[in-house]
Amino acid sequence: MTDLAIAYRGVVYPWHCDHIGHMNVMWYVGKFDEGTWHLLASVGLTPTYLREQKRGMVAVNQNLTYKRELRAGDLITVRSGVLEMKEKSIRFLHEMRNEMTGEVAAIAVCTGVHTDSESRRACPFPLDIMERGQAMIVEYAIP
Repeated sequence: MTDLAIAYRGVVYPWHCDHIGHMNVMWYVGKFDEGTWHLLASVGLTPTYLREQKRGMVAVNQNLTYKRELRAGDLITVRSGVLEMKEKSIRFLHEMRNEMTGEVAAIAVCTGVHTDSESRRACPFPLDIMERGQAMIVEYAIP
């Protein structure tokens, strides 16, 4: 494992599970999304910044790899890191682990684009956010 930061901790509740008995894919996406907002805030893309500067973040790509089942009662942690920071986009990853077994349950690799909320067009990150994001880049062998 690399220097991924904890972006989400939670538990799998029975209502997260489908008729097969494991956590349904919609909940993986939801938990990764919650981790996304913590990761983006650590780069400087906080809700306050987005509101005050009339900026937004738009998801343009998300690739999920499911490795192990999660079941009701499992404790999970999502660790996240920046893979690449470009002028107007950020590529990052999330790794979801079963905290009791240490096994990786799923991996998400996502790309988000920084936008002007009024024009609805991509726009450059401010220099401080760009520098913070680049300083947070991690090496990760994506399976």
